[in-house]
Amino acid sequence: QVHLVESGGGEVQFGGSLRLSCAASGSISSIYDMSWYRQTPGKQREMVAIISSGGITNYLDSVKGRFICSRDNAKNTVYLQMNSLKPEDTAVYYCSANIHTISTGRFVYWGQGTQVTVSS
Repeated sequence: QVHLVESGGGEVQFGGSLRLSCAASGSISSIYDMSWYRQTPGKQREMVAIISSGGITNYLDSVKGRFICSRDNAKNTVYLQMNSLKPEDTAVYYCSANIHTISTGRFVYWGQGTQVTVSS
């Protein structure tokens, strides 16, 4: 069984920074793309950042230049460094990972979500 555990959310003032972490654990053979999504009430979940196993990243336009996604393959962990935060970044942030296990094959797993609140 695979688990994704997020940490690092919280409340910060406009212009502040937060760093989210998401660690995958379990009977993991390989981890492919790892991603961060966010969702606010009444809106669809949107992808914020994605990073390939080789470290290639892509970002939502509104966070480019402010957010940095990275990963530590040895620790099966993905990070999201969020700088110059704005109130519109307020959301529940979820990590997602495309993971292969011997028992279940390749599947997309999700974390439980962590709240990020940016006050003006």
